[in-house]
Amino acid sequence: QVQLVESGGGLVQAGGSLRLSCVASASSINPMGWYRQAPGKQRELVAAITSGGSTNYADSVKGRFTISRYNVKNTVYLQMNSLKPEDAAVYYCNAVFITVTGRRYDYWGQGTQVTVAS
Repeated sequence: QVQLVESGGGLVQAGGSLRLSCVASASSINPMGWYRQAPGKQRELVAAITSGGSTNYADSVKGRFTISRYNVKNTVYLQMNSLKPEDAAVYYCNAVFITVTGRRYDYWGQGTQVTVAS
């Protein structure tokens, strides 16, 4: 069982910045990423990063958000700049573990609230 501990959410004015952090209790997690879910909407991918540093972003956050990863400490970060009211959501850290037999397990953090005031 992999545990993910998130931090860094909060309230920010539109145009401001926040940085989210997520620490995993295990290594060999690949990829790691962030999803978000706003009220009444489905959970969506925000950004993901592999252990080799390859990244993937939702179109809505490209150029504003940056995902990074510190493999030694099993930590992933999401730097969010130029925040907009529509970025407000609960942000969830996600980690994927694939066994030697190819079975995939998805793990989720408890979620951290991001509120953007207009």
